[in-house]
This record gives sequence, structure tokens and C-alpha cells, in this order.
Amino acid sequence: MNFKWVGPVVLLAALFIGDQIRINRPGHKYRLTVEVETPAGRKSASGVLAVHPDRGYSRGGHTRTVGDAVFVDLGAGKNLVALLAHIDGKLDLDATNYVALRAYTAAGGKRVSFNEMSRLSGSVPVTGALIPVLVSFADPSNPGTARVVLPDDSEAVLGKGYRLGAITAEVVPNGFWPLDFGGVLGEPVTRGILARLPWLNGSDNPAATALRAAGLPGVEAIDAKEVFTRK
Repeated sequence: MNFKWVGPVVLLAALFIGDQIRINRPGHKYRLTVEVETPAGRKSASGVLAVHPDRGYSRGGHTRTVGDAVFVDLGAGKNLVALLAHIDGKLDLDATNYVALRAYTAAGGKRVSFNEMSRLSGSVPVTGALIPVLVSFADPSNPGTARVVLPDDSEAVLGKGYRLGAITAEVVPNGFWPLDFGGVLGEPVTRGILARLPWLNGSDNPAATALRAAGLPGVEAIDAKEVFTRK
């Protein structure tokens, strides 16, 4: 057997794997936590989102977020969902990429660079325009029951005694893609919205139905499912 090519082949494989890790590893991950004060006490839920810059050679892509919307089960058949979207005249999917960065910048009073994010720690408030679009489903099995929940008037949709509490962002360990399974390997991206809203996999674009029912603008211009989950 001729072994003279083993070294170069192993080297090329190592270079390829290393390059794939460089391209696909998130720039940073953050945990988005949503709290709601209810008549039965405080309810909360959180989800880890991964923010990926465009490191490809074509530079034809853009920064993107991977993860799911945060579903808060409030009990008594009520819920609150923090979508992966903001409103800037119409639905804006890209703002989600910068929620944590802008929240840390606001909390620290000085600009934080994208490259610094993975080295930060601690929880910071997500307030004002950084708060994602919030909706509630009167019936989670029916996308047509979605209603927008205003941060400063939660009771209008959720009922008396329901008030939006703190929303926070916290940078979590990035891990070593694709081995970020938890613990020392880093926080994995949180999945679970499909279990809460199984109609999302429907063939008749039910995500758009939900957004229209909530009266959100610009639904036709986006992939509506990405408001709830992104790969």
C-alpha cells in the first residue's frame, strides 16, 4: 500500500473541517427570557438563539439567526409568544440578529462590537424598540386566533392581572459547532415551538394566516414561518 498520499489527504481533510467550523460556527448565542406577571404568579420561558455572520467566500449572504420564538405558557389556557420579528413600518426579520448586541450596548452605555459578543456575560434588559413582536393565541391549535399583545397594555388581550414583566438577553457559551450539545460544549439552540404550534408545518402557509389574523403589516413580503422558527 502506498502511504505517501496519507499525510496530504489528512491535512486537506483537517483544513476542510476547520474551514467548515469557521464558516458555520455562530458569532454568538444568547438566551432570550420573557417574564409575565399573572394572577397566579410570575410565569416565564426562555430560548437560546444563535446569530451567524456571513463568513462564506461569496459574501452573498447576510447575518442570520437560528432558533425558535419563545412560547410562554401562562396557565388557564393563556399564552404569550415572543416572535422572531420586529416592526419597522412592516414586519422586520433582520432586527432579531442584533437584539442582544443592541441590548448590551444600551446597558453598558457604549458601543459593543459584533466580535466582542461571544466574550460577554451577564443578563441585560431588552426594552423599547428591542422588544420583539408579541402575540397570543386564544386557541394555540388555531392560527386564526392570534392577537398582538402590546408591551404596555398586556391586559387588553390577556385579561385583567396579566402584565408583561422583564425581557432579558444573556450571552451563553458558543460551543464548538457542530458538537454544541450542552455543558462544556456550549448551549444548544432551543427548539420547541413546533410542539406548541404544530400547524406551523401545514402546507397552506398557516404562519401567514396567524400574522394576518394579528393584523401585522407586510406579511406578503416575508417567509412567514421564519417569524416562528429559523434553521
